[in-house]
Amino acid sequence: MNKLTISTEDSALLERKPLSQKVLIWRSLKRNKLALVGIVVIFALYLTSFGAPLFTSYDPTEMKPRERLDPPCARHLLGTDSFGRDVLTRIFYGGRVSLSVGIAAVAILTTIGVLLGAIAGYYGGVVDTAIMRFVDVMLSVPNFFLLLTVVALFGPSLRNTMFVIGFTSWMGTTRLVRAQFLSERNKDYVTSARCMGASQGRIILRHVLPNSMAVIIVYATLWIAFSVILEASLSYLGLGAQPPTPSWGNMLREGRRYMREAWWVTTFPGLFIFITAMSFNMLGDGLRDALDPRLQNR
Repeated sequence: MNKLTISTEDSALLERKPLSQKVLIWRSLKRNKLALVGIVVIFALYLTSFGAPLFTSYDPTEMKPRERLDPPCARHLLGTDSFGRDVLTRIFYGGRVSLSVGIAAVAILTTIGVLLGAIAGYYGGVVDTAIMRFVDVMLSVPNFFLLLTVVALFGPSLRNTMFVIGFTSWMGTTRLVRAQFLSERNKDYVTSARCMGASQGRIILRHVLPNSMAVIIVYATLWIAFSVILEASLSYLGLGAQPPTPSWGNMLREGRRYMREAWWVTTFPGLFIFITAMSFNMLGDGLRDALDPRLQNR
């Protein structure tokens, strides 16, 4: 009787453990150079913003009239503004506001959007119709004008900016999650869970939602970039963080009068807004590819 012979290479392949989902995602993410650049830049932005005292010795609110509108030099790498304050220092501290608002606002809108989208997509029927008609009504109002209206009613402040962006921007997440739940709710694993007696809440939280997280994560990452831009827009209009608290938006607002004689006052805050938004967008694109199982083995 012939014995089945297995080569050393084939034996190693048989003994090799299957790679975990986290490892596959990280490998796919590492192949995306733009996503890695985005991760590095985002890490650097958070490090310099929340660790600002480690990178600058200037006070972001201290006024020095004698150094008013100094151009970039060895003493002030990005120059000073119309009050003699160091622009680089204010950019570092202003990053705390913009990045914090972005994260907090996205946490709020994602929570609301996932909750309503999951209920609408899983239960369907009258519940789905009622929720989606309300979403349609909210979407019929231009988002930025809705933001302006709410901020005007409740007053400008950093906390209000976070809540306003979060509570007026959840509709897209709701529609996305609803579509994902409609696609998942009739699959075999959901039917099996029902046959085993799992409750509706357990099926949603333990089965359908984890299989929808990839889309939610990507969408939330992209929304952070948009929230940073929205915060800068509100602050530019005087409806966001209030002086003397620095933010990238109110730095643009304060420097718009000196764009010809002191270009650095507005150029560098605007450049940081652009870099931040681009970095989150590149990370979001990388996560989209990494979390798509069809592309992980490409």
